[in-house]
Amino acid sequence: MSGRLGPLLDVAQLHALIDEAAHDPRPLVLLDVRWALDGSTGEHAHLDAHLPGAVYVDLGTELAAPASPGAGRHPLPAPEDFAATLRRVGVTEDSRIVAYDDTDGGPAARLVWMLRALGHDAAVLSGGLRAWNGPLESGPVTPVPGDVPVRDWPAERIASADEVATLAAASDGVVLDARAAERYRGDVEPIDPRAGHVPGAVNLPYAGNLDQERRFLDPAELRRRFEAAGVSEDRETIVYCGSGVTATHDLLALEAAGFEKVRLFPGSWSQWSADRARPVAVGPNP
Repeated sequence: MSGRLGPLLDVAQLHALIDEAAHDPRPLVLLDVRWALDGSTGEHAHLDAHLPGAVYVDLGTELAAPASPGAGRHPLPAPEDFAATLRRVGVTEDSRIVAYDDTDGGPAARLVWMLRALGHDAAVLSGGLRAWNGPLESGPVTPVPGDVPVRDWPAERIASADEVATLAAASDGVVLDARAAERYRGDVEPIDPRAGHVPGAVNLPYAGNLDQERRFLDPAELRRRFEAAGVSEDRETIVYCGSGVTATHDLLALEAAGFEKVRLFPGSWSQWSADRARPVAVGPNP
């Protein structure tokens, strides 16, 4: 596979990358991002079985800063902390990186979005571990350390709560809420301070980006899905979820579908709902 990676990669393409790695000067780095809020999957699952050579990355401690009401449950880590993580897992300036998880692609998408935001060549393995049809190995993996520099998070890829409020009230863009419909409507809220959604936000659950095998839909199908929600190439789109993790699933799908004017609200609903000055809408409509 020549050229840069797209945001989504299928298992056949990963096999091709692995075959090429022996004679390609660009290192291929495989990263295992299995993670769940309840701890049901994580490093213990990685140690039991993982793709050959894959290094484990912990979403809760390495892909997020400590939680706070003002920044949400999974703020982006400090640039120097993320650079240290990338060095630990063996990422270099010319690495090609493929990340996977064992659920729906959300944890892997968080890492890949962060990497791509900083200019790294990275993709999510569509279908994750269940799509892999090659050998597995067990035990820890200790790579040769990488050498990437510290880079600030690019402002053009990130939106603040005020920018979300402005765009949600305007007609020249769209704010997408990637959470499940029942949380968007405010029927339930198992984690965050208040139930409901950002007034004006359109609900487009990230799970709809996947087929029955939990693989990403093809780009044309993804494009139709986003266009039906009001996304267009000439309008800005901001995406949020509960805490800025699964929103990146939508962001990578948007990129695969050809949309470029897209940003993440990192604090997402966990930050918005903790601020009592922010209005909240309930029900099925924006």
